[in-house]
Amino acid sequence: MIQQRKFSVGNLELGQGADLFIIAGPCVIESDAHALMIAERLARTAREMGLPLIFKASYDKANRSSLESYRGPGLKEGLRILAEIKKRAGLPILTDVHETSQVGAAAEVADVIQIPAFLCRQTDLLLEAGRTGRAVNVKKGQFLSPGDMAHVIEKIASTGNEKIILTERGTSFGYQNLVVDMRSFAIMRKLGYPVVLDVTHAVQLPGGQGKASGGQPEFIEPLARAGTAAGVDGLFMEVHDEPARALSDGANALRLDQFRRLAGRLVQIALLVREW
Repeated sequence: MIQQRKFSVGNLELGQGADLFIIAGPCVIESDAHALMIAERLARTAREMGLPLIFKASYDKANRSSLESYRGPGLKEGLRILAEIKKRAGLPILTDVHETSQVGAAAEVADVIQIPAFLCRQTDLLLEAGRTGRAVNVKKGQFLSPGDMAHVIEKIASTGNEKIILTERGTSFGYQNLVVDMRSFAIMRKLGYPVVLDVTHAVQLPGGQGKASGGQPEFIEPLARAGTAAGVDGLFMEVHDEPARALSDGANALRLDQFRRLAGRLVQIALLVREW
């Protein structure tokens, strides 16, 4: 059996023998009040359920389909908002970076630095993230095999940082469609690091709405249950109180009022799987 690394993110333990954890929050910061509202509701649910939870939100969505799409408040204002959320909600924070110049500032606030799927092979970005000493979550590109993530790990670990999380978000299946290969979880777990299923991006239809991506949120729960049963260490999900009005990725987001029920079911499945 492959022994996974175990490490801390904020006050949470991730990796070998740890409980299922969830990374959740809106795709992008829409306003300070909105992001804080979602964070506080998630934090309350997590405390009541005893659920390890990391709050996620982006200060800048640099890879939107259209030039006209909302990107976020930007680095400085976005990190100010995330710092306030971290203080008031008491949750570890994850946010993504798109350029090496953003990494240092993001690491001052975030407990987890995320590398977007389209940038998962960018050597300089991976090295800069690794040097921060923060946990690094890498989204596996839609164009990579699970085994290819060994090279990503090698780059980050070369900095002396082995706080690495690997996230599956689906593989391109023709145009404007993704499919999740359940074998991916077993393959990537053999690399020795926690593996996460990004269940909301996995139901995304890239560019499916012309100037924006579409989605099939009705498949969020089936995929989340399947991934948990397959032994993932964590789930990543974008949540929004009103997905139809979300400024980014609303078409594939989980409704905030559905989070508790789904999380409860996933915890039950994870407990059963960990007994085997």
